[in-house]
Amino acid sequence: MTVLIDTAMWPAHGTVWAHLVSDSSLAELHAFAAEQGLPRRSFDLDHYDVPLERWQTLVDAGASPVSGRELVTRLKASGLRVSARERRGL
Repeated sequence: MTVLIDTAMWPAHGTVWAHLVSDSSLAELHAFAAEQGLPRRSFDLDHYDVPLERWQTLVDAGASPVSGRELVTRLKASGLRVSARERRGL
């Protein structure tokens, strides 16, 4: 069970954003996010969007930094990935 975070590189709202995921369960992800004070509204079906200014704090709290490619690969392997097609259907 691991909480993963990719490099913050997605621009929006005057900052860049990273993705925080679990490679085992959404319960683990939600628990970690709650412990770190992330608002539930930052959850997007299979990940939390986190601003650059929170990145190091999340790593210090135990999130494992990975590349964006590794994050997606591990999220898919876990069965928790929500595809673009599924997102459009929701």
